[in-house]
Amino acid sequence: MDFAEYLRFCLALGFVLVLIAILAALVRRSGLGDRLAVAKTTGERRLDLIEVRPIDSKRKLVLLRRDDREHLVLLGSSQDLLVESDIPVDPNRASKENEVAEAEVPAGQDANLVNRMLNKMRSVGS
Repeated sequence: MDFAEYLRFCLALGFVLVLIAILAALVRRSGLGDRLAVAKTTGERRLDLIEVRPIDSKRKLVLLRRDDREHLVLLGSSQDLLVESDIPVDPNRASKENEVAEAEVPAGQDANLVNRMLNKMRSVGS
């Protein structure tokens, strides 16, 4: 092997690494990387991630459960906003969530959630 083959190999390796970095950046910007499931640990946990809904490429709504309360948080690139706090958890719904891995939400409820969040943002901004 001569120097030209080593150089060609190094350039090809560098090209592949740059392509991987570009693909990782695109996945991160598009929000596809946020859809990974959170690993469950054994034992009793007080804090749980219930649901994550991407709003756009930079913002997402996160529903957290702490003990018997839920909190709706809007996460953004520059700031985070607590949209709603101390939402009581329905014990029937909590037990159903443990039994069913993931249930589909009707489109009307999605729109209602987004409208509530936008109204809350407007009231905080003014």
